[in-house]
Amino acid sequence: MARVRTNSSSTAAVAVALLMMTLVGQTYGQLQLGFYIGKCRSNNVEKVIFDIVEEAFRSDNRIVASLLRLQFHDCFVRGCDASILLDGSNTEKAAGANTGVGPFDLIDRCKTSLEQKCPGVVSCADIIVIATRVAVSLAGGRWYRVEVGRRDGVISRAEDAQSNLPGPTISVPGAVDVFARRGLNTNDFVLLLGAHTTGRIHCSFMLERLYNFQGSGSADPTMNPSTVSSLRNTCPRSGSNNFVFADQTPGSEFKVDKGFFLAIRQGKGTLQIDQQIALHPLTSGIVRRLATTGDFAFQFPGAMVKLGRVGVLTGSQGQIRRNCRRAN
Repeated sequence: MARVRTNSSSTAAVAVALLMMTLVGQTYGQLQLGFYIGKCRSNNVEKVIFDIVEEAFRSDNRIVASLLRLQFHDCFVRGCDASILLDGSNTEKAAGANTGVGPFDLIDRCKTSLEQKCPGVVSCADIIVIATRVAVSLAGGRWYRVEVGRRDGVISRAEDAQSNLPGPTISVPGAVDVFARRGLNTNDFVLLLGAHTTGRIHCSFMLERLYNFQGSGSADPTMNPSTVSSLRNTCPRSGSNNFVFADQTPGSEFKVDKGFFLAIRQGKGTLQIDQQIALHPLTSGIVRRLATTGDFAFQFPGAMVKLGRVGVLTGSQGQIRRNCRRAN
């Protein structure tokens, strides 16, 4: 596992931000900033989650990509209701589109700790969103305030995940439409795809692009030739269990920064949709701006907040699970 050190000054700043949260009453729909203040005895709910995620991050910084993917895959199927966490033979977890999604054990640790401190108070859906924000910050992204007060759903079906999660070969117009149906605009779509600034992609998702793109018998012509050569070394035609970095900018592989956009502008996108957003007229201008300015650092948090508003359950619509893997 990759071990990293966190910047002490940035960690201290985050701790101050957590301790100074007094924003109860600022509402966004039925979500609130500081929703849990005063509801977990003397405990700061967000600080409890921060400490657990930070410890996990110090051991394995791959949790950043895992948590980003977890939040996205949860929110895009039935909304941000933690339905992806439910165990079962035909739940969202069992869908092929969710192969490798996690880290479920990290969410379990957060939930167990909070249940000991204030049983039945903090939803699993909120834990996902808060934990993801922590990971983004630890990986160099900007700290952002999370809106909480979600409740957990009780319905989780594999077929819903298969039909709602966009695949890596979706067209840019198709993806824009999928995001629009969830209240996310084209700029949000490109920003959220920027989550590929961290993490790894399994070779199986790239074999066609590398060896037989659209039946041509050769590589995708939009790929940088040196990237094709490099990726083929890792991902042979016969297939392998290897992975490659989603962000092909050296030194940027585990950081939440604009490196991903720099890479795809150079033809170094690993997934087809990643490369296409740098080329398609609907999105190429946004990619150019994010690659050449500091806009990604400032705008990515806003896109994550908007993602966290998709299809939320509040009030009597859902439940607070005592165990994130089972409905009450």
